[in-house]
Amino acid sequence: MTTYYSRVAQETDVASLLQQLSAKNAERIGRLESMASRAHDTIWYPFTQHHGMEAKDITPIDSAYDDYFQTFVGSDKSHHENKLRATFDGSASWWTQGLGHGNPSLALSAAYAAGRYGHVMFPGNIHEPALSLAELLIESIGNPRLRKVFYTDNGSTGMEVAVKMGLRAACDRYGWDASQEQISILGLKGSYHGDTIGVMDCSEPSTFNKKVEWYRGRGYWFDFPQVKMSQGVWKVEIPENLQISLGSGLEFSSLDEIFDIEERLQSAAGKRYQDYIRNTIQDLVHQHGMKFGSLIMEPIILGAGGMLFCDPLFQRCLVEVVRGHPELFDTSAAKSAKDHPVTTSWSGLPVIFDEVFTGLYRLGRKSSASFLQVDSDIAVNAKLLTGGLLPLCTTMASNEIFQAFSSPEKSDALLHGHSYTAHTVGCQVAVDSLQTMMRMENSGSWDGYRQDWKPTLSARDSPDVWSVWSHGLVSDLSHAPSVDGVFAIGTVLSISLKDVQGGGYTSTAARGLQQRLSTSDGKFNVHSRVLGNVLYLMSSVTSQPEALRSIEGLLREALL
Repeated sequence: MTTYYSRVAQETDVASLLQQLSAKNAERIGRLESMASRAHDTIWYPFTQHHGMEAKDITPIDSAYDDYFQTFVGSDKSHHENKLRATFDGSASWWTQGLGHGNPSLALSAAYAAGRYGHVMFPGNIHEPALSLAELLIESIGNPRLRKVFYTDNGSTGMEVAVKMGLRAACDRYGWDASQEQISILGLKGSYHGDTIGVMDCSEPSTFNKKVEWYRGRGYWFDFPQVKMSQGVWKVEIPENLQISLGSGLEFSSLDEIFDIEERLQSAAGKRYQDYIRNTIQDLVHQHGMKFGSLIMEPIILGAGGMLFCDPLFQRCLVEVVRGHPELFDTSAAKSAKDHPVTTSWSGLPVIFDEVFTGLYRLGRKSSASFLQVDSDIAVNAKLLTGGLLPLCTTMASNEIFQAFSSPEKSDALLHGHSYTAHTVGCQVAVDSLQTMMRMENSGSWDGYRQDWKPTLSARDSPDVWSVWSHGLVSDLSHAPSVDGVFAIGTVLSISLKDVQGGGYTSTAARGLQQRLSTSDGKFNVHSRVLGNVLYLMSSVTSQPEALRSIEGLLREALL
């Protein structure tokens, strides 16, 4: 090495090298300067109304690492160093970031699988990454019902598969013919399960689907109580139209109390919830002639619907009623329930949990279903599955759901797939991503956050309900004059701003706050997202506390 460096020192024209580097950087800045206008001419963006959109509304991203983008701002045309700025990725890159952008370990995992396999067609074959991921999920997810793993490429298609599974199982058990009669689903208002045609029908009419020509909306969606902190108090607010049935709102001293599901099931509120749900389903089936094939829910938080924090007791009661009263769905189901005792077998309706957003540590736990202390028959995971590096989705199901497709006829099989099903690179990255997050959980990487949310717990106590966003921030923001309500759980922070015109997607109440965060004068700014009157921020699970506290400082300046 000494010989090498001596030769380089003698032969290399350092000045020329620096000139080349400077020229290359100038070329890069030139490309960044033109990217927004070129994109404006050529790109059709998702979830974007292009009417009135200009090139200046598009943010060129030069690179990304950890929780930050390096964005092009072009504030001073004479100094290249002033054109790039660190920007906190406040949406965790559409909720996908688990281990941060540009994670070296995941990049090596991807390179290894790409070099060993490339692309391998999946039907009738198996490769080690797909098998390892399936076995890891089955062994670690904590749901004894789930024994089979079906691979797709994103949450929407994973939910398409889940709906096919659930409806087939129900029709098979009850002898229904879906080609002759409408089989619907039960769900929650404000739900969102994807943009493919099938799962669009699993949500009520909304901004996302009602103008889609094939949308029909095949289901019934319960309105529900919501959780938030307001004026320093945790509240469960009951929609006005449900107060006769469910009573007035409730107040709690902590999130732990709200998530004490077994205790709350025995309360007066638990009984009212169950009575209301049972009476509603009975009326829909017996008075309106509806038939239901599955119960579909996003556990705890309904993401795209507006970061709606559903009272976990209400979701638990939905499952309790559906499973405990199979006769609601078919008069012969009482006998059927005796033949299918509720252990790992489904009763009433197959229960599908859409954990695409809330699963895999987004809310601080491997499975958001664990908050409800109930196991689903079908579960869908995506987003954090590969740490944001590659698209991949898994739909897990029980053996009984799997058996509903078993037949001598090929046409009875689950005829669903993609050319890139169980892609080797995605599966290998997912294995390593999940193992990394599991090691973080087991090693106590998040104990400091837990202590902040419940200081009486020892650092090694079991995790209850906590967030990477400080409890003090949530309490302080709940007192802000412009804030209607706020909550934080896991990596998610949601701030609902007051709007005299009402909330929802048409609201612009959060735009001003979003603008202030994106143009802050500090060492970095924040790339945040809004859903109507709600501004939300989230981080990866590897975010450093000092970085998050800096973001909290910007929020305090903007709102307090």
